[in-house]
Amino acid sequence: MSPRDGSGPHPGGRPPSDHEGFAVRDDVEMAEREGAAGEAPVPSAAGGRRRISWQKWTFMPAFLVLALLATWLWFRGARLDSIAHQAVDNGKVWLALKQHIYLTAISTFFVLIIAIPLGIALTRSKLRRATPVAMAFANLGQAVPALGLLILLVIWLGIGPRSAIVGMVIYAVLPVLANTIAGLRGIEPTLTEAARGIGMSPTGVLTKVELPLAVPLILAGVRTALVLNVGTATLATFGGGGGLGDLISAGIVTQRMPVLILGSVLTVALALLVEWLASLAELLLRPRGLEATA
Repeated sequence: MSPRDGSGPHPGGRPPSDHEGFAVRDDVEMAEREGAAGEAPVPSAAGGRRRISWQKWTFMPAFLVLALLATWLWFRGARLDSIAHQAVDNGKVWLALKQHIYLTAISTFFVLIIAIPLGIALTRSKLRRATPVAMAFANLGQAVPALGLLILLVIWLGIGPRSAIVGMVIYAVLPVLANTIAGLRGIEPTLTEAARGIGMSPTGVLTKVELPLAVPLILAGVRTALVLNVGTATLATFGGGGGLGDLISAGIVTQRMPVLILGSVLTVALALLVEWLASLAELLLRPRGLEATA
């Protein structure tokens, strides 16, 4: 087909001029040189690569479904006496699971609203000297055994879920606080100085520069706190807080292995599910500019 019918790359079928031909040839030669030198531009992750692979989406849910199905089939075929039935009948398993999720969600919420603002405040110039004291108190929460801390809180606050939630908050505040401080302090000072140089306010520098860059470390701390809270919530049974620890404790006290295994498997499955969901949130909430290009 001739260029006159308008099918060429130029409007009206106009043949390229000498200058345009030289420009195209120069662009091709430059691209070839950059490719040979390893300097060719790399496509961004947002352009073609998925943030989460299909293996990440499917492997853990499939594993949990198979594990829970196998546990249910085994438990259904197990011989349960009246004592075991008393521990699991009348919706007690579902009630314990809901209590466990409630304890985990509420305690994590309070960890976030305490640790993240406190971590931000401790990286400001006015409160930077108080960081060692705050970190010492946060470390003290994990230095004390979780069960001993719960007993002390029960003596102070009384029996019930409130004591368990306070203990879980004290126990899980350290990773979020430490990661928030580390994420904000690890930012290159020239970036914040450049932001101030273009006239951004301190609040603007914090919200538009510092926090987005610190998001990966903060989310990693939240992920750790979630898993810690799922495990610590099993001790709430000793303070009258409920949760899956009721099943585990009943299985141990009555020496009924099916009840013990059911409570343990549900606790592990919940911890794995929470860890998987937190990892997805960590990948989805991470700013695209911080993703490593493939």
